[in-house]
Amino acid sequence: MKLPIITERLILRKITSADLDDLFLLDSNPEVVKYVGIKPFTKKEETLHLIECLLNQYEKNGTGRLSVIEKETKKFTGWSGIKLFTEKVNGFKNVYELGYRFLPEFWGKGYATESAKASLGLGFNQFHADKIYAYADVENQTSNYILTKLGFENKGTFLDKGDKCNWYELQKINYESY
Repeated sequence: MKLPIITERLILRKITSADLDDLFLLDSNPEVVKYVGIKPFTKKEETLHLIECLLNQYEKNGTGRLSVIEKETKKFTGWSGIKLFTEKVNGFKNVYELGYRFLPEFWGKGYATESAKASLGLGFNQFHADKIYAYADVENQTSNYILTKLGFENKGTFLDKGDKCNWYELQKINYESY
């Protein structure tokens, strides 16, 4: 995985233990995790465990979520990236999945779309994926809109931890290089 990825306004880099406070701020915010099937974090130990899992994903799978840094201010905005599903999700395993999560102060700036485009480039060009998947809670209108705008096709709904989610697929042949 060639990093960092630099876009017009963002820098995507591996998550490190130095991101502990920022990641805790992200995942302890009820509005941020409202649609992702987890309860807000209440202890930094939860974030430490998350970081260990992410570092393990980099080591084992060569990819994982990436910190998204605002170029101009050098502020942590959230994360985005391609993850390899090593456990079944909606019947799929060993496939690449796009995900993103941002602090509310950075919502509405197009950062999810910009970082997702960079992440898709990574998945299709560096990992040579034929398809990349994504999913979003059916109630999460913004995320569903972003995935559709990126060219993902809604393949139907499924239950994830009791939440009804839309399942999306983007084929490489339909991917527009950005």
